[in-house]
Amino acid sequence: MGFPDRIERTTELAHRPEVVWKALSTADGLRSWLGDEASIDLRPGGSAEVVWTGGDTAGGQHAEIRVERVEEPRVLGFTWRVDGVDREDPRRTYVEFTLEPTPTGTRLHLVESGFAQLGDADHRRGHASHDEGWTHELGELVAYLDAR
Repeated sequence: MGFPDRIERTTELAHRPEVVWKALSTADGLRSWLGDEASIDLRPGGSAEVVWTGGDTAGGQHAEIRVERVEEPRVLGFTWRVDGVDREDPRRTYVEFTLEPTPTGTRLHLVESGFAQLGDADHRRGHASHDEGWTHELGELVAYLDAR
C-alpha cells in the first residue's frame, strides 16, 4: 500500500504536564478542545465518548473510544473508529499521547496508527480526515490551554 500507516504530531505547550494531562484525560478537558460533549472512564478498558454537535458535522458526529493505556501524567492511549468506516466494522486505530516535561512546559507527541489495515478507499479517506482533524484539534488544545 502506498499510503502511510500513521499520523504524527509534536506540539510544544507552555503548560506543565499535569495541566495538559487534565485537558486530555477528563471530560471537562476533552469537551473544551476536542468535542462539544465528552465522557471518559480513565482506566485501561474504560470507555469514553466525544460528541461534535455542530459546525461542519451537520447533525452531529460522535466517537466511541476504548481507553487502552493510562500512565498519569505521561501517556494516554486509546482506540477509536476511523471516519467513514462503518460503525460495525471492528477495525480501529490506536491514538497515543505522550507528554514530556520541558524547561518551558510540555512537549506533546501524538501518534495515531493502524490505517494500513484499511482498504484503499477507506484508508485514503480516513487518513486524510484524521490528518486534517488532528491539525485542527491540536490547535484547539493550544488555544484552550493558553486561554486558561
